[in-house]
Amino acid sequence: MWSYRSRPRTYGAKPGRLQCLAAILLTALVWAAPHGARAADRPVKIVVLGDSLSAGYGLPVDAAFPARLAQALTAKGIAVQVTNAGVSGDTASGGFGRLAWSVPEGTDAVIVELGANDALRGLDPEVTKAALDGILTKLRDRHIFILLAGMQAPRNMGPDYVRRFDAIYPALASTHRLVFYPFFLDGVATDPKLNQGDGLHPNAAGVDEIVARILPRVEQLITAVRAARAP
Repeated sequence: MWSYRSRPRTYGAKPGRLQCLAAILLTALVWAAPHGARAADRPVKIVVLGDSLSAGYGLPVDAAFPARLAQALTAKGIAVQVTNAGVSGDTASGGFGRLAWSVPEGTDAVIVELGANDALRGLDPEVTKAALDGILTKLRDRHIFILLAGMQAPRNMGPDYVRRFDAIYPALASTHRLVFYPFFLDGVATDPKLNQGDGLHPNAAGVDEIVARILPRVEQLITAVRAARAP
């Protein structure tokens, strides 16, 4: 649960076109499989489709969530290629609008981390849900495996809004075949030791905490990808 004394307008600044393109090009590549390995053992290509929480707002590139996730997986001997497709200030509708060029052909799996800015702006939860549903449907149509990272509304938005917004992610998880992580900021939200000065964006230690908590779900996602490759 989290709350604010005042409600900021957005997670990260509204990006320009160049920033959007740069976010896609900032890719963490980790190759741990030998050349010529069996298809099931090839590195799993993962795209993190998100906002500034996953993009690494205020952090060096190598401290952002995709890079730290790749490092954690590599340390466990798991071959992956993790691409940072986070865009600061993005909403679920923004993610839906850029889906085609943010998730290139050949992607095996996508971690969807969107919705925080929708909640901060007080957008209609039905609009957010429809956009996320569109993203999940299009990814599934492309036979891409999905990890949906949930979000919670700030508690100062009022109980009715909180109830409607928080219900989005479990509902989508129940209707789509995917791996579900209920709250991306679990264990990090509202902890000053794990957040930057704005109280919204995780610092380097906060990112590491997110990675440690979500890692078992990411491993589940990778297992599904590898199982689908098996002859």
